[in-house]
Amino acid sequence: MTSPSASGTGEIYRIDWLPGTDVLHGTCHCGREHIAQDPVEMWEWMLAHPQGHSAHEPRGNSS
Repeated sequence: MTSPSASGTGEIYRIDWLPGTDVLHGTCHCGREHIAQDPVEMWEWMLAHPQGHSAHEPRGNSS
């Protein structure tokens, strides 16, 4: 059984490192995706939801 996050929202944020690069690929709980090299930039983008989650950015698949 899994429990919700400490904030109680149950939101899931995912950051993957792309092997062989310095690139991080992040997926917000809303499905928007972002690529950055700086982990701080990535977390700021995720936690700023919905600011910076513009319509021109691709949505992740929900599978």
